[in-house]
Amino acid sequence: MTGDEIILTIPSEQQFREVAHLVLAGVAARLDLTFEGLDDLETALDAVLERCQTNGEVTVKLRIEDGSIRAAVGPLSVEPLRTELELDPGEAVTLRRVLDTVVDGYKLDPDGWLELSKRLEAEGDSR
Repeated sequence: MTGDEIILTIPSEQQFREVAHLVLAGVAARLDLTFEGLDDLETALDAVLERCQTNGEVTVKLRIEDGSIRAAVGPLSVEPLRTELELDPGEAVTLRRVLDTVVDGYKLDPDGWLELSKRLEAEGDSR
């Protein structure tokens, strides 16, 4: 699947997030990802999708690159997201805390796309 990209555009309402989960799970199954890796990606995706505006659409782009799965989510409201990602979360469960815990990297671009990356670890890998 290396080099391929899957683009999914869904309404931003909560009930459509399961569609994004199904697509992500399909990609994970094809790549033989561990359950923990899939769970981490779903947790990160949910945390980002929760911050989407309730009216409109959101797009999720999935691709495999450099031994990682990358998910770009957008377009999102840049300033509130940037503020949440830059502030020290303290004891609060913020987007930054969630992403720091479950993905290997994330980057917000000026156009409102948040890219998440998770190193691929297939079932049976001993990394």
